[in-house]
Order: sequence, then C-alpha cells, then structure tokens
Amino acid sequence: MLTIHAADLLVTGDRRPSLPGGAVLVDGRAIAAVGPYEELAAAHPTARVRRWPGLLTPGLLNPYGPELLEHAYHPDPREADELGTEPLTGEALAALAMTDARWGASARRGVQRMLAHGTVAVAGELGRPAVLDAVRRAGMATEPRLAPPAGPPSLDPLASARSLAEAVIRPLPSAGVATSAGVATSAGVATFAGVATFAVFDVPDEATLLERGAATCVATVVAGRLVHRRR
Repeated sequence: MLTIHAADLLVTGDRRPSLPGGAVLVDGRAIAAVGPYEELAAAHPTARVRRWPGLLTPGLLNPYGPELLEHAYHPDPREADELGTEPLTGEALAALAMTDARWGASARRGVQRMLAHGTVAVAGELGRPAVLDAVRRAGMATEPRLAPPAGPPSLDPLASARSLAEAVIRPLPSAGVATSAGVATSAGVATFAGVATFAVFDVPDEATLLERGAATCVATVVAGRLVHRRR
C-alpha cells in the first residue's frame, strides 16, 4: 500500500535546501519518491495520506547506545513510586538485582524512549544479547563508533549536535536531484530506492529543532512502519 507522509517542511539532512510542503511516498519498506506533496498526490491519487505538523527529516543516530541501554536502567511504569521515571545509573543501578530478562525489558523501554526522540539507530558496541535483541526487534540499526562521544549521555541525539546533518543516520534525497543509482527525476520529484526511515518534529524549522530538541518528535517511521506517534 502506498502512503504519502506530508509535512510543512522537508529537510534532507545534508545541507541542501529544505522543501516547503514536501512529502515522502512510501511503498512497503521503501521510499518510492520524495517531492512536493501536490505532485506526489496527483501522481498517486489512491495513496493513503498522513499529514504531520512541522519538519520531516531523516531518522537520527544516538551515539550513546551502550551508555543508555547497557549502563542505565529504564524503570517500568509500575516501579515509578519506588524508582521514579528517569534512567538509573551509578549507585542506583548497582543497587538493583539485574538479570538478563530485566536488562531486556529495560532496553525495550529505552528503545521506545529513543524512538520517541526520532532515533532510528544507535552507535557503540552492544554486548548484552537481550539488549541487542531489543534493538533489532524494534528495527533500529547499530553503528560502530571510533571514540566515545563528547558530553553526558542523552536520549536526545541533538543535544550535542551543531547541526541536523551531524545527527542524521543518512540523508533523504531532495526533489529534483537524481539518486546515487542514477534514477532520473521529473516534475520536481526524486525517485529513490531506499529504506523508508525518517522522523517528524513539531517545529517550524531546523534552528527551532536544535533549540527545542528531539523531544518535539511526533512520528518516527522505521522501514515503512510507524513505530512512534504522538498526536
């Protein structure tokens, strides 16, 4: 089934000009095209349409995979009275009786919090099978990193980024630009045989996104699946 995800502004994530009224056409797991909403809708009149407020961007990479998922415990909501709601680290974590099953449950909750920040991939080596399984089941990717990232670990992958381009996992194609596969474009629409993975933030522009952070995420799509929605 074809789905058009439309937003007020589409940002490719690689410093190319943003596209007002831009949209992404999703066919199953893949991005079929990127371009102005009006043109995509006219070319595919039977496609389902999802309209989002704000900015549609590539999915984000969180550089703190091990720190957030293997060195922090994300409490179950039923533990809130005893443990609170924020991730536990250090002595608070050491005081818990952690098992593989508990690490896996914590990681699943942590992954959901990451998805709610537009995160679609984490960097850093994950050593616990239960944690790695939680990441893979969510469809999130893992990336190597050459050195520990600067700054304290944060669920917000934009916290230490100077630009959106530094935080995205891979750019989206922009309208009117041929893809690396050499697919021609026409009528301002770029054809793109890539995985449909992106996020939407309820902010008017990139500067506001960097100011307010990724907690403004209203939708996250991973391989064509809507895995987070806040509306």
